[in-house]
Amino acid sequence: MAIDKKQVEEIVRAVGGKENIEAATHCVTRLRFALYDESKVDIESLDQNDLVKGQFSSQGQFQVVIGPGLVDKVYDEMIQITGGDRSSKDDVKAVAGKKQNPIQRAIKTLSDIFIPILPAIITAGLLLGINNILTGPGIFFDGKSLVDVYPAWKDLASIINTIASTAFTFLPALIGWAAVKRFGGSPLLGIVLGLILVHPDLLSAYGYADAVNNGTVPTWNLFGWEIEKIGYQGQVLPVLVSAYLLAKMEIFLNKRVHDSIKLLVVAPVTLLITGFLAFTIIGPVTFAIANAITSGLIYVYDSYAALGGLIYGGLYALLVITGMHHTFLAVDVQLIGSQGGTFLWPMLALSNIAQGSAALAMMLVLREKKMRGLAATSSVSAFLGVTEPAIFGVNIRYRYPFIFGMVGSAIGGVLLTMNNVQATSIGVGGVPGFLSIFPNKWGVFFIGMAIVLVVPFVLTVLFGRAKLRKEDRSASNETVNEPKAATSQSASGVTSSTAKTDPNQRTRSAAQVGDEAVNTLEIMAPLTGQAVSLEQVPDPAFAQKQMGEGVAIEPSGNVVVAPFDAQVAHVIKSKHAVILEHASGLQVLIHVGINTVSLKGEGFNMHVEAGEHVKAGQKLLEFDRKVIEDAGYPLITPIIIPDGQDMVERVEVTTGDVTSNQSGVLKVHLKG
Repeated sequence: MAIDKKQVEEIVRAVGGKENIEAATHCVTRLRFALYDESKVDIESLDQNDLVKGQFSSQGQFQVVIGPGLVDKVYDEMIQITGGDRSSKDDVKAVAGKKQNPIQRAIKTLSDIFIPILPAIITAGLLLGINNILTGPGIFFDGKSLVDVYPAWKDLASIINTIASTAFTFLPALIGWAAVKRFGGSPLLGIVLGLILVHPDLLSAYGYADAVNNGTVPTWNLFGWEIEKIGYQGQVLPVLVSAYLLAKMEIFLNKRVHDSIKLLVVAPVTLLITGFLAFTIIGPVTFAIANAITSGLIYVYDSYAALGGLIYGGLYALLVITGMHHTFLAVDVQLIGSQGGTFLWPMLALSNIAQGSAALAMMLVLREKKMRGLAATSSVSAFLGVTEPAIFGVNIRYRYPFIFGMVGSAIGGVLLTMNNVQATSIGVGGVPGFLSIFPNKWGVFFIGMAIVLVVPFVLTVLFGRAKLRKEDRSASNETVNEPKAATSQSASGVTSSTAKTDPNQRTRSAAQVGDEAVNTLEIMAPLTGQAVSLEQVPDPAFAQKQMGEGVAIEPSGNVVVAPFDAQVAHVIKSKHAVILEHASGLQVLIHVGINTVSLKGEGFNMHVEAGEHVKAGQKLLEFDRKVIEDAGYPLITPIIIPDGQDMVERVEVTTGDVTSNQSGVLKVHLKG
């Protein structure tokens, strides 16, 4: 496909001109810019550019979605226009990172550390919720628990509790692994460091307060220096700081110790020095700091409960947009470890439900079918604890549902804090979240849940429909005044026009099934796993369908096969994606993982080349799940029918459990 040079020039102008571009690169779907000043970006101009499918800013990079098979040509043309140097993805990432202020960098660091261990923590939270149901008094019987009435269930509850509490008991080991890896050291040494800090010979941190009151805190005596012999169960800061020191010391020694004796020197010296400093200086100091932070939060919570609930409950969704919500995960963990419960997490759960309710309400406001489908599926995702599709795909786009979601969440937050609702653990931040709440507070939590379901929904519908009627009246007036070429924009964001057009020219959305010959191509699953809607992909470009319709698969295996007989149109250099072309001319993109371009091919083994003909079921590529997961990237794999293919009439999506080359996931209706 030929590229219109003027459209590329318009992209350059829209991002502030070549003088505003510090570095630029591209991946399989989008241009990635590190800009000197993002405030100079002309969003409206980008939206009107036919080459641009979407745009957003993330982690210091401004990303312009072009689509597969086209983005590399646009990038080449852009380099010729600007006369700039070609940059790698790491170059742009490094430049973008420098533009972040210290707070943003700290937040990103915490995010990189806690996101990989989040599945273990959430699983533990859900299992602890089941244990709460079995052991909580007053849930099923007045003043008694289920295991009190039916003692045969007691040992089952005990086993569940043991399995569930393990992640929290050995939390420093999980944090040590993730943190040392993030700081550039050996993850195995991070695990050992974390286990050292919770060694069974140490006094458990949970029993420290009682031991202080009783004067029974054990100590080490190092030549007259008394050191408290305590562990750091449930603590975050001690292991974070120790992990940073360990990683930097390991890197320092690796550069200076000869290869022949590294095994005998680097790890032993690193662990010995770090462990000693952790018990003598780092642990006591950070333990005191953590307790001071916790005491401050508890004081605010006890003294100004309603204000705290109003602010945190109302503004949590804003934290999600900025990425700062990951910071509070560490606070939740600290509160659970030191106080036995957290009052922040219940408000998070209600905030997620509120944004889901606001997105669901947009189904009754929006007119465009595609956006209504996005509103429905993204709301379900939010109700189950993942709000990014609802927030970025729907609510932020129209603003008022996002605001009404925050209003409902603020009211719910006040209710929870005034009634001292706390969670015993971190679980799924949505409707199933009640499992993590102390059972004696379920009633209040359910009332809060009702508030965040009703208030955002009702306010969004009322305001949205009123706005729709107002815009319709304005459109009617403009049509009367300018009958030859009047355009209007509805609340759904769809532009209608009364200007004369070619009667033979049809858009894909306007095509009707049955009024012309239609061939159907069924695309089989290229991977085995769980097929889900694109809205559940944690990337705005895919979730908002900026590149086209499709489906995503959470893979259970590690092999990608051809979903039909095809020619390999393009193999991405970093081996994480491939574009296939059917005999009809239809192209399909298979993109393994999210942001896996950053791995530069590590963990991927491509079995085909561009131009090669493949049969349905033939192996295309293999990937190493561990490499991708250890790097912190999601494995979810989008299968996309890129926009701009004139032969496409419509696309049907099938979700659920799928088997590669046996289950259909997409049915593409072709024109003619």
